[in-house]
Amino acid sequence: MSLLEARRVRKVFGGGLWHRSQVVALEDFSIAFDEASPSFIAVVGESGSGKTTLARLLLGLLQPTSGDVCYRGTSLRLLHRQGRRRFLQEVQAVFQDPYEVYNPFYKVDHVLELPIRNFRLAGDRRMARALMEQALVEVGLRVEETLGRYPHQLSGGQRQRLMIARALLLRPKVLIADEPVSMVDASLRATILGSLLSLHREHGVSVLYITHDLTTAYQVSHDIVVLYRGVVVEAGRVESVVREPAHPYTRLLVGSIPLPRPDRPWLGERALGQPAGLRPVGPRFCKFVDRCPFALPICQEESPPLFQLSPDRAVACFLYREQPVVTNDDLTVVLRNRAGTGAEAPN
Repeated sequence: MSLLEARRVRKVFGGGLWHRSQVVALEDFSIAFDEASPSFIAVVGESGSGKTTLARLLLGLLQPTSGDVCYRGTSLRLLHRQGRRRFLQEVQAVFQDPYEVYNPFYKVDHVLELPIRNFRLAGDRRMARALMEQALVEVGLRVEETLGRYPHQLSGGQRQRLMIARALLLRPKVLIADEPVSMVDASLRATILGSLLSLHREHGVSVLYITHDLTTAYQVSHDIVVLYRGVVVEAGRVESVVREPAHPYTRLLVGSIPLPRPDRPWLGERALGQPAGLRPVGPRFCKFVDRCPFALPICQEESPPLFQLSPDRAVACFLYREQPVVTNDDLTVVLRNRAGTGAEAPN
């Protein structure tokens, strides 16, 4: 039984009385995190690909249109009081903008004191203070420069690391990090990502790292899932996917990364060449068909399933239609072949 699992989750926005148009934010998505074999999985894609929707579904902040999100085998919608309390402790989040989490009228001590009090982590004030200081040190913050200050007196990187320290206090089993380094400068990204890696390696925490930055995803994750308009287009070992991308969209993402070489111009969207000019004609179609230079007539009429290229690699593209199909019922068939193997993330 998985600790946290999304089972064929679909999320549609709109379609109500006043907004009849619908937007499919996530389509037929499955993933699982096991307590016995912690994993570090990156979910990448451009804006609007469904990454944040996925995070909010896994945290129970949104309800799926269809499918289910389960904690220890029980749907989040059916959790009783004790189950909900345990879920809130074992599944933590770090969001993109840490400043929104803080109340500007409280000192930052408040965000650490609150979980200690609510989850009864300490017997007295001295023990609570010791827990707070230990958590701050573990994420690279100096106690004397952090506690006693207001949010505006800390830098963005300090506020973000403080949120990781808060999660660390609760000793979670799963941490969902939604764009945790997108609002800090480059000099602090390594420190924050290092804190996430420490949580994973030293404390056995599974991390779902959501980002649009393929470079940092390659640096820290074991596995990667590439989303495009709510659909999984490629998944597998991060080394394979980034170094030898199979799906045309993944190739576009990799080819769009600027290289520090003046003699090689940045290609951007031109990395793939000219689109084939095909447009959707059927009720279900490949979401990438209008941008793909390799589009086939079948791409206009059918949505490609995940084809398994290797035991730990799958891609949703009809260019590989001769390969066996991995059903979307369990995307973790691919990811579990990597998780728990003891492999380290790339440096």
